[in-house]
Amino acid sequence: MGCDPVSDELIGKYLEKRIIWEKDGAEMVLIPAGSFEMGDQNITYADPVHSVKLDAFYMDVREVTVKQFKEFVQESGYVYHHWDEVPKYSPTDQHPMIYVDWYQAMEYAKWAGKRLPTEAEWEYAARGGLVKKQYPWGDEIGHDNANYAGASGKDIWDQQTAPVGSFDPNGYGLYDMAGNVHEWCLDAFDQNFYSRSSRKNPLAGHPSIEEVMANYKDVVSGRVLRGGSWTYSKCYVSVAYRDYGNTDHRFSSGGFRCVLGSVDSLSSE
Repeated sequence: MGCDPVSDELIGKYLEKRIIWEKDGAEMVLIPAGSFEMGDQNITYADPVHSVKLDAFYMDVREVTVKQFKEFVQESGYVYHHWDEVPKYSPTDQHPMIYVDWYQAMEYAKWAGKRLPTEAEWEYAARGGLVKKQYPWGDEIGHDNANYAGASGKDIWDQQTAPVGSFDPNGYGLYDMAGNVHEWCLDAFDQNFYSRSSRKNPLAGHPSIEEVMANYKDVVSGRVLRGGSWTYSKCYVSVAYRDYGNTDHRFSSGGFRCVLGSVDSLSSE
């Protein structure tokens, strides 16, 4: 099966819903309220497929960059000890920030007045308005679509991350929702969560978003990672693939992006 084209009409509908978040200068786009089928019966821990309804929210169009994280450190006084490691795989300010653990991603989000996405928000946004597709653009992938293991075509980065936004966006105008870096989510990783997930605004491991945001420094359970990375083969960068890491795990392909929401009132705009 070939890739399904994302219509200009679909892209245009959401390009007008963009904002620039003053605190960190991030471009964000409105992800509309709606329902989708979450999961994939052919992927480990992504079964059963189940219907999820989400309120509207804004999401960073691009992954948080090295430049943005530097500004966070400088302005907030946060102490970060791993700058010597970052340039090997993210050599410029326009590359995604890496070697950040879940706590550090949460600290950045708190400073910016945002938060990490829930796992359901991430997958819904990554699908870009398409239904039951494996990738943000359709059912096939090539190195013109994303930065994953190996290199050819537009993907010239075999041993490192790509500058954010190096490939075409999905139907919601989001870049790098497949490959480049793993992205931290708010949820605890629970391999059986899909069988008992709430059908509206689900969140694993906590009674509410407010609770986890207020007590994140006390969290010790593993957290969800989504999107795969430049180190992963193509089957592991699909929109439904679930990964996880310990909260204090920092690695060469681990980054994040932020959201604002859920924003129920935005669904009527």
